[in-house]
Amino acid sequence: MTKKTKFYLVKEKAVPEVLLKVVEAKRILDAEKMTTVQEATERVGISRSSFYKYKDDIQPFHEQAKGRTVTFILQMDDTPGILSDILKTVADFRGNILTIHQSIPINGIATLTLSVEILPEAGDAEDMVAQMEQQKGVHYLKILGRE
Repeated sequence: MTKKTKFYLVKEKAVPEVLLKVVEAKRILDAEKMTTVQEATERVGISRSSFYKYKDDIQPFHEQAKGRTVTFILQMDDTPGILSDILKTVADFRGNILTIHQSIPINGIATLTLSVEILPEAGDAEDMVAQMEQQKGVHYLKILGRE
């Protein structure tokens, strides 16, 4: 019986520094084709053994999101134009909206559940999430899941 792999989606501030350095070393290797693993790990300040230990276990969110469906939940002010701004952000990043559900507002706050297909030609999903989070009137954004 094989053990099922579990995945977690965490914010950057919760990720140990060594894992963030592994991601940076991978970025260097991708960007600078002539760079060796030794050179990349020295530049970010980790050992090669740490790199090889974790390299397959961490990827930036935007790399893993392409070609997938991501479901978000947002809490936002019940103000005209906010939903439109959220949908425009998805469109600007070339995301394909699959489902959308907005609750009846309570005390001026509405909950929005949005499923978006992140197409291969889409923009950076991480930037899309950050832009939605920073929009005026958005109080909370959480990624519920990915398929």
